[in-house]
Amino acid sequence: MTLEQKRTDLKNLTQDELVDYVESLGQPGFRGRQILAWIYKPGITDFEEMTDLAQVFRTTLAEHAWMSRFIDPITEISRDGAVKFGFRLDDGLMIESVLIPEEDRNTLCVSSQAGCAMGCHFCVTGSMGFQRNLTRAEIVNQVCAVQDWMREHEEHCPKQELTNIVFMGMGEPLANMDNLLASLSLLTEQRGLDFATRRITVSTCGLVPQMLELGRQSNVNLAVSLHAADNATRSRLMPVNDRWPIEELLTACKEYPGKKRQRIMFEYTLFAGINDSDEDAHRLAGLLREIPCKINLLSVNKGEGDEFISPSNDRILRFQEILREENYTVFIRQSRGADISAACGQLAGKASKQEGLIC
Repeated sequence: MTLEQKRTDLKNLTQDELVDYVESLGQPGFRGRQILAWIYKPGITDFEEMTDLAQVFRTTLAEHAWMSRFIDPITEISRDGAVKFGFRLDDGLMIESVLIPEEDRNTLCVSSQAGCAMGCHFCVTGSMGFQRNLTRAEIVNQVCAVQDWMREHEEHCPKQELTNIVFMGMGEPLANMDNLLASLSLLTEQRGLDFATRRITVSTCGLVPQMLELGRQSNVNLAVSLHAADNATRSRLMPVNDRWPIEELLTACKEYPGKKRQRIMFEYTLFAGINDSDEDAHRLAGLLREIPCKINLLSVNKGEGDEFISPSNDRILRFQEILREENYTVFIRQSRGADISAACGQLAGKASKQEGLIC
């Protein structure tokens, strides 16, 4: 067991847990709140830098605790500005994050698991299988590491701050619920990373009980990966539909305990000849009629050996037109990073193949 494994990683602790932790070391609880504010300040890597803590307490912390961080990520930068990060975990697994810079925002797509058990047939991560849940620290350290990278690469990110976080990377976030909720606490806590809940979106393939639990415990935005308007097609694409079919999923969406005027985002990836017909669009419009929502139409970011292909631009525009005629707010989300390993799981899968970790 390494020294770090014997000590407590403070980035795995929420504010309340930090208060309890410092009290276990004989300190008043407010020291935990002080420490939280230091942990997420840029460039703080050592307890000696926490200058409002007594020297003896800093020494005690160094003996019993540490602050994990991701360093030296693999990076691939696309011609369109997207940046894929590969982070190596302590057990040798690799996870991914994607930075999407835009004129008015910088969005980071983060992972919640190494691999994924959902088995969606069009997803590279799904083909890797499930490896394990990420810890709270491994989730928030993606954000911290990318923020550090942005500060060091001002030429790539003139607006040097993340504005939005989306849990749409590797894994199903709601299958790692406890660590998801704890990481959301750290991301939104003012002394932590201080993101507004309206700037965070959690995506799910449709774990119905966990969806409702998320709505009860958090005010972040919800995105639902739908990808089909009938059960036969959705089950073909997403095995989770056999457990929670469209009817149950949409009932949960209608009952979702979100904030007033908060709308669910439905993600719908278009696959040529599978779910992109006029009939599919009209069926989708009927399904979502009673749900306050927005719709994101996505084209395929083709993975290696992927059998699914994107429809033509004209077909995508026609699909959008039908939904808009039905008075839906519909966006076409352009695929980013097509010239790099930007599809979810591509970079980690490529690295794992090279190292013989997966076939």
